Amino acid sequence: MTEKIKMLTPLVEMDGDEMTRIIWKKIKEILIEPYVDLKTEYYDLGLKNRDATDDRVTADAAEAIKKYGVGVKCATITPNADRVAEYGLKQMWKSPNGTIRAILDGTVFRTPVLVKGITPLVPSWKSPITIARHAYGDVYKNVEMSVPAGAKAELVVTKADGTKERSTIHDFDSAGIIQGQHNVDKSIENFAESCFKFALENKKDLWFSTKDTISKIYDRRFKDIFDKLYNEKYKDKFEREGITYFYTLIDDAVARVIRSEGGFIWACKNYDGDVMSDMIATAFGSLAMMTSVLVSPTGAYEYEAAHGTVQRHYYKYLKGEKTSTNSVATIFAWTGAMKKRGELDGTPELADFAGRLEKATLQTIEGGVMTGDLARISSLPDKKTVDTEAFLNEVQKRL
Repeated sequence: MTEKIKMLTPLVEMDGDEMTRIIWKKIKEILIEPYVDLKTEYYDLGLKNRDATDDRVTADAAEAIKKYGVGVKCATITPNADRVAEYGLKQMWKSPNGTIRAILDGTVFRTPVLVKGITPLVPSWKSPITIARHAYGDVYKNVEMSVPAGAKAELVVTKADGTKERSTIHDFDSAGIIQGQHNVDKSIENFAESCFKFALENKKDLWFSTKDTISKIYDRRFKDIFDKLYNEKYKDKFEREGITYFYTLIDDAVARVIRSEGGFIWACKNYDGDVMSDMIATAFGSLAMMTSVLVSPTGAYEYEAAHGTVQRHYYKYLKGEKTSTNSVATIFAWTGAMKKRGELDGTPELADFAGRLEKATLQTIEGGVMTGDLARISSLPDKKTVDTEAFLNEVQKRL
């Protein structure tokens, strides 16, 4: 066998949970390690280790991404009350993705992977739609309380000089709930900057949507920051490239997206981007066919699969039953990270290998060999449904 491809700088490798953790190991064993002298700095973000380290491991991984510039992450569990009981956790730990995004303060770009035989559920869509998701604040950094009947809830801001500004949220005649959210101008500016840069690099139109007619201060701030940056720095550049920047309300954007031909970048606030990226991925074919990269303003990159840990398949796997779990998004997380590592280190052979692995993955599916989720929606005449590991072996044959 020929000599393995060398790496100069490690990738920050973040292991995960359940079925995706099983797939993670197999991808390395079958598709990467036979060809690449893989160097990684490993962090176990599996739920048990996050609990054992009081979630310190997640913050450490994010800091390592800052240091090395490129990370690749497996899907992880964000525990609810049921998971706390199932795993015997100390507490209901926060989303590791949310923690990493808050530390890196980046923008998440998610784009569906298109293959022959998988027709989008929206007939007019001809090209991929990329979701640009703000990755800081809002509901992911919220503060919540249950409120008893007879209570008065207020929003209070204590300024640096000690003076206070207050506004009544609600007088509760009956019990209820409140939630406080925040964002900061610097993060919104970084979000806007990333979106405009990404649009220019990819020569695609950029759409941005909020609900500033209702949220006249919070959402309006997002719109104003985008408008200011565009007019002062990017308007002429966009016009030279023949691309456009377009703002509209989130509900109008949804209607326009459904009627569109695709091929643009849709920038959304944090929660909107979370929901809409799943909608876009599913409508294009499958959640497991969505690439995801977090780009920080300092130039760090974190690649991941834009789906969960496939819990149902994991329980089947534990029983010794065969699973047919789609690994494409996880493969593309690795290839995205290797491409970027090769680009930053000046090692084109690593980036080239990553491109060949992507091509082999798509050729496998377009050749009629695929996992069950794709077989159910593929229009190819001759399809062969294979199990989780068999799919990876089929990719290796073409690689």
